[in-house]
Parts: sequence; structure tokens; C-alpha cells
Amino acid sequence: MTGGATLRLFDKAGRDIEALDPRTLEEVYRFQRDFRRNPHEGLFPREQLPGDGRLWAVALSRESDHRAVMLRIAQHDWLLISVRHQDEVRQYADRLAYGINQITGAIEYVDLREADAVEAARPGADTPLFAELGEKKLAELGVAEPLIPIVLKLTTDDEVRALADVAPGHTREVLLRLRDGLSYDKVREQVTKPVEVEPEKLDTEDWQSAVGRTRAVVVTDDESLQSIIEEGKFGRWKVFLHPTQQKLVARKYSGAVRVSGGPGTGKTVVALHRVKHLVDRLRPGHTKPVLLTTFNRNLAADLRARLLSLGGPETVARVDIVHVDQLATRLVRESDPGNTKRRIEDAQALKEWRALLMEAGEHRWSAEFLSDEWNQVILGQAVHSRADYFQVRRAGRGRTLNRAERAQVWQLTERFTQRLELKGLETHRQVAERAARLEMDRKEKIDKRQRETDERGGLANVHVESGSGAFLRYRYRHIVVDEAQDLSAAHWKMLRAMVPVGPDDLFLAGDTHQRIYDNQVTLGSLGINIRGRSSRLTLSYRTTREILRDATRVLEGAQYDDLDGDKDSLEGYRSVLHGGRPVLRGTASWDEELDAITEQLRAWHGIPRESVAVCVPTNEMASDVEHRLARHGITSTVITRDGLPRNEGVHIGTMYRFKGLEYQGMIIAGVSEGLVPRSSVDAWERTDRLRHQRELQRARSLLFVAATRARDTLAIFWHGEPSRFLGPLTGENGAHLDRPATG
Repeated sequence: MTGGATLRLFDKAGRDIEALDPRTLEEVYRFQRDFRRNPHEGLFPREQLPGDGRLWAVALSRESDHRAVMLRIAQHDWLLISVRHQDEVRQYADRLAYGINQITGAIEYVDLREADAVEAARPGADTPLFAELGEKKLAELGVAEPLIPIVLKLTTDDEVRALADVAPGHTREVLLRLRDGLSYDKVREQVTKPVEVEPEKLDTEDWQSAVGRTRAVVVTDDESLQSIIEEGKFGRWKVFLHPTQQKLVARKYSGAVRVSGGPGTGKTVVALHRVKHLVDRLRPGHTKPVLLTTFNRNLAADLRARLLSLGGPETVARVDIVHVDQLATRLVRESDPGNTKRRIEDAQALKEWRALLMEAGEHRWSAEFLSDEWNQVILGQAVHSRADYFQVRRAGRGRTLNRAERAQVWQLTERFTQRLELKGLETHRQVAERAARLEMDRKEKIDKRQRETDERGGLANVHVESGSGAFLRYRYRHIVVDEAQDLSAAHWKMLRAMVPVGPDDLFLAGDTHQRIYDNQVTLGSLGINIRGRSSRLTLSYRTTREILRDATRVLEGAQYDDLDGDKDSLEGYRSVLHGGRPVLRGTASWDEELDAITEQLRAWHGIPRESVAVCVPTNEMASDVEHRLARHGITSTVITRDGLPRNEGVHIGTMYRFKGLEYQGMIIAGVSEGLVPRSSVDAWERTDRLRHQRELQRARSLLFVAATRARDTLAIFWHGEPSRFLGPLTGENGAHLDRPATG
């Protein structure tokens, strides 16, 4: 046999492989490359291990003293579950229990020695935690059959965690949710039902179908295994798909769909796999009918790199990867190639509003109100006429406007846009609004042509086709959006017009709890119907349960929407990872807090500097941190608007800069009242209560996003009075901790 083989890497195998010495690890790299190309027994001596004949020990090479322990799924289809020294293989195989789970239909295995060790360590004096469930209910939840007798004897949290660490993935989730206090019915609904296979479709002897439900990755190129292993535990969740995620990726949808979930639940991973899934089903060609977009340039660059790693150059070649404002700019330049206007940020635009009102002697309206009205209502909803403004909904704006007041506001916004025009200035929101109008006009022409074609019985107008056929085609067949919560209404109108309404048109991934810009939209009112096609991910692969618990408590008292007019929540949001509680530390002054930051970084001596970050509320504070660290000989790099200039030393930045990033250790400093939220926010409570609520919510979300960038350890510092958002944390912990966490 000289043909190739399919090699799959079981999720749990990575733990064994990571522990190998460098020489053996290099053998694994060579093995995965050569075995896929030619798995002939002469090149890779093998031994069938006792049991049902599926388990094999395959030598990494003829000279190697290590064996790949593999399940043979089909003749040329192998699942690698571990790498062991040849002297250990027999003992390992004897204690291995494997099979197809009768609930999830996935392949799973249990190392009985590891499980027995948990039972042996059990004191056995207390009342078992799960005795009332019994064998039947544990089996119905999908707990691995060999572990059920042990589960029924567990009495403490430590025992549950110890068994969860060695259990198959689904069993681990079930155990931890039961220990969190969820009822049998809740665990069945949240954990088991999403991955349960219908009994009539489940065949426990059909290993080919079972491997498709198993958390494993097919190794497709020489770099795949190396990148998976070298990323280690910190990055593995980016590669493997949970069965619930896989279902979202592979499903055929009748229209637009939204996937939500808390930080680290794999929304971006799902979006990237969805892109690959869509590309794999395209007809051969050189066009880019799939758009992958997100909110900013840095995130778009990250998406490109990760899609390249996932699907290779062939996939990336069929996808247009661009952040949403860059896309809008491209469209406007197509329409007006001679445009030389200078782009300004919202803060500078607000200064122009203030100057206009001062010059006009206008005191009836504040610059902040007019700026928000222009951004959120007029530009945000692509309103381009006075008549349309009189009719447009102003949901969430707080102050109501009668017809005369709307006329005054419209007149002022016209004067403002003329002012910018004369100065050769424009904002990102103006560009987005113009792009939306251009695409909506284009879509109207496409729809008109289609109606005319339908009226002719399907016959196209040859003259129209030859003259403008290229122009009158939709730009994309599929659009995938990451960080959907941060896009404005104008962005959505533009995207909606770029793709025909139909199956698999729009795939949206986002979480409104992480909205850090004031872009609140209702998708249904913008022609994007996601009702009945929304799914929520609840399992975090990034950070520990302890960090998640405190991070979510920062959100207490705030309500979040679901992008379609209803409420969203983080109910069921959990992690299977464990670690220490976040450190909370107050100081008397900012200068003392800077010393505390230095002390904490030194305590984390076991973590690479590039895997640690310091997050602060302002740019000035970021500079202070940089200078203080330099004084103590600690290298650092400040994250700018353009991203990370170099990956060297501790990363420093404001809360806005850390969206989409992650670190093993995270310090959030300056979390003081008056800074988080800024003292100016409370001024809105007297003049615009809704604006006040939105600004508080945005400040909460920024702190939540920052806290959930941490994987292993989190420290939150402040000077003076702690932020009101820390109340649920500092109240519970009592006295502020004054010692750094070690790492």
C-alpha cells in the first residue's frame, strides 16, 4: 500500500505530546508528515494491541523507541490519542477504556489508572455529592460509563475537579456544572441536549460517523501539528471545535444567523471555520465571493493570519478580508476617486461642533447632543433627507424631539457638514453612511433588473447586460462578520445591500456584553432577520472559572440587548479551567500603584514577559507605566492605534487596545472611581439619563473585556477609592489584598 492516510489528532493527545522531550517531539513532527504520505508498515512498524482490534501502537520511525497509540477508524483513517515510550505502551493499553458515547455519539477514552487514583485519594467520610442522581441519570447526561461508579462516590470539590481533569471533555463539563449547583434538567438542557444524537441515528459500532462528532483535528500539512502543540494549552481552543460549535459551522441556514457568547467561547473560531466551510463549497474559480469583516484593522489582520493557518492560501485566496471602515472607504473611492478629504476622529468632530455653536451664538443645543444625534441617528441610520429625518425612529436617544426641534437639528447638521466640506474634512461615520447609500442604490438597480427579467420570462436584456452587467451583480455570496456588536446601523445597511437575501447570506458573531462603542442597533429594522436563527455559546476555553466569576460580576446591574430588540444574558457561561482568585489591591496614590504593578510583574517571574499585559484607563497612564517599568529594567511595548509595534516585553495599553487580545497574566490598573467610569460620565445623569446609562454600560463592558483577556491570573489595582463596578468584588473579599499573586 503506497497511498496516503488521514491522520487525526485527538484533543487530549496534545497534553501527552507537549510533555515530550525536544528530540521525541521532533520525531512526532516527522512522523505526522511521513505517515500521512505513506503509512506503509515497513516504514512504521506497528503492533495490534489487545481488545477489539482497533487499538494499535505505531512506531514513530523504525529507529524510534516511542510509539503513537492510535485508533484505526477505517483502513486509511487513524486517530492519534497519545505518544508513549515503547516500554509503557502495553501497560497504557491495558488501562485504557474507549468507545462511542451512547448519548453524544463521539469517540472518547478514559485512563482507568488516573480515574482510580482519584477514587483512591477520596477520604470517603462525607455524603456523596451526586448520589441522588443515580447511574441512570448520569448516563442520560452522557457521563462516560466507566466513570459513573466513581462519580457516585465523590464528596468534595477537590475530588470533582481532580476527576474532571482526567475525564473526557463532555463528562468534564457535566461534572463541573453539577458541582456549580445546576439541576439535572438544567445540565441536560445546557450541556447535553446541544450535542445529543437522536437514538435512531446512533450506531455505537459506526466509528466513521463517530469520529466526525469527536473533538479532533485532521492534520493536513506539515506545520499543522507543530502550530497546535507549540501554542500549547493557551492556544488549543483556537483550533479544536466543540461538537456544538461544529454544528453551527456546518449547518445550512435559510437566512441570516447570529452566534453569541461570552469572551473565550470561540465565536471567532466558529466564524473562521464557517468561512472555510463556505469556501470549501464554492465552485472552482479566482473570485472572492466570501467577505470576512470585523470592526478594526488590527482584528482584521488577526483574522487573516488565523484563516491562513486554518485553511491555507487556497482558502484565503477566495475570501475578501477587510475591516468594515476600510470596506466603506473602498466603496466611496470607487464612486469618487478624486476625493482628497482628511479623515478625523469623533473627538475632533466634537470640537468642530463646539466651534460651530459658538460662532453661531447657538445655546439651545449642546455640542454633545448634536454630535450624538448626527452620529447615531442621521449617519447611523443613513438618513439623507429632511423628510426622512422627520420620520426616523430615535430609540434610545432619551430626549424626544417635536417636529420644530427636528427641523432645527437638521438645519444645524447641514451647516456642520458644510463646515467639514469647506475644511476638506470627513469622519469615519460619514464615509460609512455614504457607502451604505451607494450600496443601497446599487441593490435597488439589481432588484429592478431582476424584476424586469422575471417579467420577460427569465430572458435577460442583452443591451443592459453588456453595458453594465458587471456593475449590477451583488458583490458577495456570503458575508461573515466578527465582533458584530460594534458595527453601526450604516455598516449593517451597507453589508445587507452587498449580498442577496437568501440561504447562508449573513453569519454574525458577537457579544453585546463586549460592546465598547456607542453603536446600538436593531438588526430587524435594518433588513437583517435573525429571529429563530440565533445560537449562544456558553463554554469558555480561554480563562479560569475564578476569573470569569469575578469578571461577570462587574456587569451586575446592567442589561444588555441581543442586537434585535430583546435582552441578552450570560446565563450558563462557564469554564472548565481552574486557577486562583483574582488579586484585588488598593493603594493610596498612583505613584504607589505604579510600584505595585512592578512588584506584581516580578512576582509573575514564571510567565514570559510577552504573555503579560498591563491595562490602564488613559494614554497618559500607559506612558507612566512604561517609564516606571523601564526605570526598573523591565522591557515593555505600548500598543498603539496601529497595533503592537513589536512583540517585546510586557504589553501596555488602554482598555480599548486589548479587544481581541489575550494573555496568561493581566494587570488592570487605575480602576479607581473617577477613572472607571470617568467622572464626566455622571454629568449626563442630570441632562440625559439614557445617555448616562449607556456610558456606564460602556465603561462596565470595557472593564469586563479587559478582565477576560486573562487566562491564568488576573490582578486588579486602584488608588484612592475603588471603582463602583468593583463593589461586588471588594465587598466579598473584605480587606484589600496587599500582596502580589505569584506565578
